[in-house]
Amino acid sequence: MEFLAYRVKKVDEKFVGKVEQINANDLPQGDVLIKVAYSSLNYKDGLSAVGNPGVTRKFPHIPGIDAAGVVAESTSPKFKPGDEVIVTGYDLGMNTDGGFAQYCRVPVGWVVPLPKGLSLKESMIFGTAGFTAGLCVHQLIHNGLSPDKGPVLVTGATGGVGSIAVAILAKLGFHVTASTGKSEQHEFLKQIGAKEIISREDAQVETSKPLLKEQWAGVVEAVGGKTMEHVIRTTKYMGSIASCGLVGGPDFVTNVFPFILRGVNLLGVDSVQCPMNLRLAIWEKLSSQWKPDNLEILVSTITLDGLDAAIKQILQGKIKGRTLVEPR
Repeated sequence: MEFLAYRVKKVDEKFVGKVEQINANDLPQGDVLIKVAYSSLNYKDGLSAVGNPGVTRKFPHIPGIDAAGVVAESTSPKFKPGDEVIVTGYDLGMNTDGGFAQYCRVPVGWVVPLPKGLSLKESMIFGTAGFTAGLCVHQLIHNGLSPDKGPVLVTGATGGVGSIAVAILAKLGFHVTASTGKSEQHEFLKQIGAKEIISREDAQVETSKPLLKEQWAGVVEAVGGKTMEHVIRTTKYMGSIASCGLVGGPDFVTNVFPFILRGVNLLGVDSVQCPMNLRLAIWEKLSSQWKPDNLEILVSTITLDGLDAAIKQILQGKIKGRTLVEPR
C-alpha cells in the first residue's frame, strides 16, 4: 500500500521537507496501523523538521507528534479496524515516523480511544499543545487553585498551549490574564476568554529584587527564561506555576525566597511520558467539562503541502492558536 507523507531528508547538510509517496512497508514496526484523519502542528514538529538533534536523530523522517484517525489494522485485541483513536506523545514524530502522513503505525501502548464528546478533528485542535494545557490546569487545580483565589496568568498566550489554556481556564470560571508580545492579537485573546492582557515585557521585568508584588494565584508558564524569573517573583502566597515551555530560553535565575517565604509551588509538566491512567483522565476532561465552547476559533487548517510555510512560521513565533493538518 502506498500513501502520501511529508518526509524530511538530510541533503548536503541541510534538512529538506517534501511531500512524497511512500510504502506502508517503510513505516516502523508496531501493533496498530492508523489511517490518519488529522494531525496538528506543534513547536516540536518544527524543531524535528529542521534537524534539531534533541528531537530527531534519524533521517529520512516523518514528523508529526500528533495523530487522530481510524484503525486500519491491529494485531492487538484492544483495538479493531474501524475504531477511532488518538496518539500523542511518546516517541511519535520524534524518532518514530509521525502523523504528517496518511498512515502511521505505532505500539498499542501509545493509543488512546477517542473519548465520547470529541470528534477526531476536535481531538487534534487540542493535540499535544491542548493536552499539555490540560495537564497544566490539572496540576494547578490539584495543588489548590480555584477561581476565588485570584487571577491566573497565561504566558505565551497566543501559542498552542497558551491559547488552549486561556480557553479552558475561562470555561472553568477563572479570571484569566493573558501575556503576549503580539499586540494585534488582543481581540483574539478576548474572544477565547482573557479578561485582561499584558505585554510580554510586563511579564519579564528584570530586577535584582528577590520578591515583587504578589499578583497571580496561578500561572501557566509556556515561555521560560526571563518570563519564568518574573512570574516566580510575582506569584501569590501558596500559588502555583505550571511550567511547560522554553521558547524564551531553557535557563532562568531565581532565589529561594518565593519558595520559603510565600510557599510558591513550581510544577513541572511533561506530556510525552504521561502515564496512561492520567492521560485518559485528561482526555476525558477535555472532551467534557473542560471543552471550550469556542474551540473552532482557535484553529486554522492546512494540508501536507502547507507544512513548509507553517513550520517556518511556528519556529518564528508567528502562529496564532492551533494549526490543524489534514493529510489528504
